[in-house]
Amino acid sequence: MPIPAGPPAHRPPLGTARSRTALGLVVILLAACFAALTPSPARAADQLLSQGRPATASSVENGAFPASAAVDGNSGTRWSSAFSDPQWLQVDLGSTQPLTRVTLAWEAAYAKAFQIQTSTDAQNWTTLYSTATATGGTQNLVVSGSGRYVRVQGTARATQYGYSLWEFQVYGPGGGTTPPDDFWGSTGDIPPANNAVEVKILNRTNGKYPDSQVYWSFNGQVHSIAEQPYLDMPANSAGRMYFYLGSPNSPYYDFIEFTVGDNVFNGNTTRVDAFGLKLAMRLHAKDGYDVEVGENRQTFAEDRATTFQRFTDAVPDQFKVLARTQAPYRIIAPGSDPSFRAGGANAGYFTSYAQSVGVTAATSDIFGCAASLAANPDMCAALNRHVATLPASQQADPAQYYKAAPANYYARFWHDNAINHLAYGFPYDDVAGQSSFISHGSPQWLMVAVGW
Repeated sequence: MPIPAGPPAHRPPLGTARSRTALGLVVILLAACFAALTPSPARAADQLLSQGRPATASSVENGAFPASAAVDGNSGTRWSSAFSDPQWLQVDLGSTQPLTRVTLAWEAAYAKAFQIQTSTDAQNWTTLYSTATATGGTQNLVVSGSGRYVRVQGTARATQYGYSLWEFQVYGPGGGTTPPDDFWGSTGDIPPANNAVEVKILNRTNGKYPDSQVYWSFNGQVHSIAEQPYLDMPANSAGRMYFYLGSPNSPYYDFIEFTVGDNVFNGNTTRVDAFGLKLAMRLHAKDGYDVEVGENRQTFAEDRATTFQRFTDAVPDQFKVLARTQAPYRIIAPGSDPSFRAGGANAGYFTSYAQSVGVTAATSDIFGCAASLAANPDMCAALNRHVATLPASQQADPAQYYKAAPANYYARFWHDNAINHLAYGFPYDDVAGQSSFISHGSPQWLMVAVGW
C-alpha cells in the first residue's frame, strides 16, 4: 500500500489583520536588526542514525515483512507484525547516542496508541514520547533523550491487522559514546576486496588457542589466522567456510554457510546440525548497512565446559543426551541423536502433538523438516516451536514459542544465547524471520569471530 500523504502545510487563516501600529513596526524592525547583528549559535544538522542498523521485532507477519525492512531506507519495503497487541520494533544504534527526533512512516495498518522508548541495555526502557490518539500517516516526532536501543512500542492497533511501518527513522547529532566493547576490534585494517567481499577471521577463544592454532578452510585453501587472517572471497554458490581449533583437521570445528553473488552476500551461522564452536559474523556494506549474528557476547566470554553445562541445565531430560553423545566436541541436533529416531527411547516425542494438527511424521523428520514436512515450512516451524494449534497470527509471535512440550528445546537454547535471539536451530527456522540469515547488496567486508 502507498504511504499515506502527510498533513497539509499550515497557512495563515484568511482575513488575518494586516494593519499594525507604527510603534509595533518600529519594535519589529529594531528586533530584526538586532537579530541580524547577533550571531546565532551553530547547530549541526541531525544525522540519520538508524538506517542499516540491526533491527528486531516482537513478531513478524511472515518472512516477507522482516524488522530490517523498516530501517533499510527503502520506502517500498516494510515491517509488519502479528495481528495482536502489544508489539514492538527496535533498532540498535551501535552506541549510546543523543536523540532529537523520530520519523514513523506507517502503512495503512498503524498504531492508534504507541510509545517511543530508549534504552542502553535493551532491558530497561525510558519513554520519550507517548500517544493514545495517533492517526497514522507519516509522523515526525521531536524527542529528547539518549540511548543505544530505540523502539516503537505499539499498545493499541487502529485496524484488525498488525502494526506495519515502511520506515522507522531515528535522528540525532551523532558523536555519541561507544560502550566498552572491543569484540570486533579494528575495522580500519581490512583491505579492500578485489573480488566480492573481504573476510577477516578473528580469534575470540579467550586465550585458549593462539592465532597460529586457529584455522580457516575455504575452497581448498587452509591457513591459520597467524599466516593469513584475510580472505578475498569470490562470488560462489552454496559455499561453506570451516574453522578449526588446534590443527587443520581438529575435531573442534564448525562452519558458516553463504551464497555470494557479484554484488550481494547471503549467509548465516547455523546450528541446524550441531554446535561445534562459538561463531559470530558481522557484515558491513558500502551503503552503511552493518549487522551481526551468531552467539552473543556472554556465550563467547564463558568457557566451553560452562556452555555445555548450561545447555544440560536448560533443556528437559529427553534433550540432555545431546550434550553427551559427541562430547566434548559437539552438541548435536535432536534429529541426529539415536534416541529421537526410530526404535529410540524418544522416537514418539512429537507423535501425538503432530497428529493433533493432522500431521503424520516421524519425530526425527519433524526436527529435521524432512519427508512430508520438507515442502511445508510453516507447519514444520510451528511444530518445532509448539505453536501449531494457535491461530496463524500467533504462530508468527516469538513470545509464544517454546512455552510447552513437545518442542525443539535444542533450538530454543541457541535462540536464547544468540545476538538479538536470532539463530538457525532447525532447517525452517527462518519462518517469521527468526533465523541468523543476513543478506545485503554491495558488501564491503565480513568479519567472523571464532570462539572456544
